[in-house]
Amino acid sequence: MSDVWQVQVAAPNEAVAFRLARGAVEARLAAGGQVVGPVKSVFWHEGEFGSGEEWQAVLKTTSGRYGDLERFLVENHEWTNPEITAIPLAAGLEPYLAWVDRTTSQ
Repeated sequence: MSDVWQVQVAAPNEAVAFRLARGAVEARLAAGGQVVGPVKSVFWHEGEFGSGEEWQAVLKTTSGRYGDLERFLVENHEWTNPEITAIPLAAGLEPYLAWVDRTTSQ
């Protein structure tokens, strides 16, 4: 298993998703990221069923940088309880994984 994690954060629109991704990468909390969307979402929120359109920022970081990245996303997100999830990567191209580690440790 690698030390690289894929972190996803939902956002209300493309501009917010891009701003979060760009800020995280500029701060070297993530080595890179992609903005994906729109996606159609269905959910329960504050006891009510809802649906809507969202965008996602998908970021690559390391387990050691995850806490700082999560803090950044929470502090810079307009939602009070944003969807932020992280999945450790089981495998990946070694030079790519090394690049993520090197980039986020600078």
